Amino acid sequence: MAGTFTTRTINITTGSTETLHDLTNACSAFLREAAHGRNGLLNIFTRHATSGLAVIETGAGSDDDLLAALRDIFPADDRSQDRPGSPGLSSAPMLPALVPPHATLPVVDGELELGASQSVVLVSTDRVSPERQVRLSFLS
Repeated sequence: MAGTFTTRTINITTGSTETLHDLTNACSAFLREAAHGRNGLLNIFTRHATSGLAVIETGAGSDDDLLAALRDIFPADDRSQDRPGSPGLSSAPMLPALVPPHATLPVVDGELELGASQSVVLVSTDRVSPERQVRLSFLS
């Protein structure tokens, strides 16, 4: 059986605050259309220098804990050597060093293989540019 590759870009509005945006439902919807019950891999990628992707429990405090930890590591002040020219960015371009801009996850029988409490989230610490694009790609 020949392999297939299907890809789609989705647009996400993150707003003007640091945020975790849950992508799990968007990933599942994409796989319903692309995977057709097959096994494979879902690759998720964001091409923005101030965002990353994580698999994390949401809603029980872990999401807030992650943002608090990132604020500790990357304070929103002028200590950063990177001067992107926009107020509020500060060390945001360093985020992908700790929260990568990509994730590859298993797909089994057409469904994302996540633990019961796991979610796929876009992590954005950029308070200046509220629009993000995320590419979803299924390979079988």
